[in-house]
Amino acid sequence: MLKLYERYEQQKMLFIVLSVSIVLVAMYFTKIVVDKLAKEEKHKMEVWAEATRQLAIADEDADMTLVLKVLNGNNSVPVVIVDQHDKLVNEDYGIRNIEVPEENKDQFIEEKIKELKYKHPPITIEIDPLTKYFVYYDESFIIKNLSFFTLIIIGSCVIFLMIAFIAFAKTKKAEQNQIWVGFSKETAHQLGTPISSLLAWTEILKSMQIDSKILAEMSADINRLSIIAERFSKIGSRPTLDEVNMVSAIEKAVLYIKNRASKKVVFTITYHIPLDLHVKLNNSLFEWVIENLCKNAIDAMDGEGKINIEVGELHEYVTIDIKDTGKGIPKSKFKTVFNPGYTTKKRGWGLGLSFVKRIVTNYHAGKVFVKQSEINSGTTFRILLRKM
Repeated sequence: MLKLYERYEQQKMLFIVLSVSIVLVAMYFTKIVVDKLAKEEKHKMEVWAEATRQLAIADEDADMTLVLKVLNGNNSVPVVIVDQHDKLVNEDYGIRNIEVPEENKDQFIEEKIKELKYKHPPITIEIDPLTKYFVYYDESFIIKNLSFFTLIIIGSCVIFLMIAFIAFAKTKKAEQNQIWVGFSKETAHQLGTPISSLLAWTEILKSMQIDSKILAEMSADINRLSIIAERFSKIGSRPTLDEVNMVSAIEKAVLYIKNRASKKVVFTITYHIPLDLHVKLNNSLFEWVIENLCKNAIDAMDGEGKINIEVGELHEYVTIDIKDTGKGIPKSKFKTVFNPGYTTKKRGWGLGLSFVKRIVTNYHAGKVFVKQSEINSGTTFRILLRKM
């Protein structure tokens, strides 16, 4: 089981490292591409600015075909040309690739010039010693979209990780179920041989005139082992649910553990339900649940204290509260206590509460949880079972 957990943790870590690596590599190469495009774009704008200067100082008879081709070739970079007073030089060629609204046109251009002044250092166009124009430009559509490429990669990796973790969790749960089912059935199988042998020895002892009280006790214990083996054999199989009287089921389960507990443990049962209330139960497995919770309570009290079982109703559920006066459970462990392998005992596998949860939730469509607990004051476990 430990190796299984370690394997899943290693796989999760591998996926995280892989995803982070993809993001970092994407960021690195995206930055390289963006920086290269930005340099080319700056050079393009310098050429465009020079073409603008040539057009401004050209004679009327000069051939401006190439200059105009360069000027008209800029179809992607937003650009404005302003004078020394930050006024747009010319509405025809002084602003390009920027959609200007008809309403509040002058205000829009003024705000756009202020915005572009903070994008890049201006490219200066010197018309004559007394006249200078300044070119301000923004990133092209391609560069802006490349800047979002890393965010897309990060989002994709997050989605990929979420899907992977969900798949791993389902696979992990399925494998855990297979392990528990296999463990339970193997336990039942292993118990079968010694139980059969003990039954045979009981018959032999009967013929030897052994004290009937001793034989009765032995038979009771052997019968108990048979019940335990039967319980383990039912794990993984859909048990039969019968209409069972709730009061009788509680009384029977508590009586068994009460007769085997220390006299220093006081049991009380309080009913707030009709005494003829019936619930769909597998009696054998339900008794196992009550016994496990009571045994845990006895261990938490070091064999001395009070266990109060209170049975009531809550909407469509029957509630069974098992309260002890033991050591208590930290609030951070309210859910952890049901995990396989969790135990505070020096001896034990930490499977009792795990089986309790499986029996209540998987086989009876109910709920079981720590209702409340205080350190050194006690703990209350609550079971919810649907009424008929």
